[in-house]
Amino acid sequence: MDESQAMRRALDLAVRGWGRVAPNPMVGAVLLRDGEVIGQGHHAEFGAPHAEVVALADSHDAAGATCVVTLEPCSHHGKTPPCTTALIEAGVVRVVAATSDPTATGGGGAAWLTDAGIEVEVGLCAEEAAALNAPFLYGANGDRRRPFVALKLATSLDGFLADRDGRARWISGPESREFVHWLRAGFDAIGVGRRTAVIDDPLLTVRGPLEPRVPPLRLVFGRGGEFPSELRLFDTEAAPTAVVTSPAGAVELRETLAHTPVRVFGADGLAASLASLKEAGIASILIEGGGALAAALLEEELVDRLYWIQAPIFLGTGVSAFGPRAGIPLDGASPWVVIERRSLGRDTLLVVDRALCLQG
Repeated sequence: MDESQAMRRALDLAVRGWGRVAPNPMVGAVLLRDGEVIGQGHHAEFGAPHAEVVALADSHDAAGATCVVTLEPCSHHGKTPPCTTALIEAGVVRVVAATSDPTATGGGGAAWLTDAGIEVEVGLCAEEAAALNAPFLYGANGDRRRPFVALKLATSLDGFLADRDGRARWISGPESREFVHWLRAGFDAIGVGRRTAVIDDPLLTVRGPLEPRVPPLRLVFGRGGEFPSELRLFDTEAAPTAVVTSPAGAVELRETLAHTPVRVFGADGLAASLASLKEAGIASILIEGGGALAAALLEEELVDRLYWIQAPIFLGTGVSAFGPRAGIPLDGASPWVVIERRSLGRDTLLVVDRALCLQG
């Protein structure tokens, strides 16, 4: 196995930490000696040993080995000792990292390893590693004023969320719905618009084999209108819930929901609403519709990643996934970065990122 193959295995290992390691990044590591894998591991749980330490324990003897890892080894004492120290003491002679650690606390490991006489290379499969940890890298930039926002849409081939009668269950197949539950586990919050909350009455919880370390906060975005108290989202025994509305609407809602643990955020506009959520500690949000909310977020360039599930059907008309938006000349349209394309049973998943969020 060469280093490129080892890095791809490390990336596959890293994603196993989805939903369990945040706010830490997902990291995988593979130890090579003479082209053979002698140890491997991933960061499996927040507060648990990091990927490099797990790989070293798996190898028993890493003297003379190369450590291929998806993120620059850390150089600080946190919940665990520095990975750089463990690598140096194990006798590793070369470290190949996909990306640097941009954080003030975790960064600097490459320089520490170099000072210890270990050869260091950074940049192998950098784009894939950046996409894997896009929310972490986005948040590491201290200038960010809002959370990382991902938009998930399940549509027909002609871009409709629901048919002409408003029926949306089920456009996507069971494999896609299973994927969405896995996807939810990796975000701090899951959001929908008020109309979607009222019409579909979604539970918005994670239901599947992957149990998130922290249940995502359920969010309802609505500038006005009623929020029926019998909505399943207001059953806070299932998961915590918050409503994001206008300042005036927030005053009224706080009175209406005073007897419940539902939180209410009041702000003018989507950008300000997202900023208030960031201040409340929400670092990443998965928006699941509806069309009006999706269109508004895209219009204001507030979406960093799109998970688009396309079912192999045509509806002709119905509820548009993207809504009416201002036109953009073809030569002025900025291309997004394709992260993934794959089948989900009969459906197709397309994942694209705005290039901005991959720049850290």
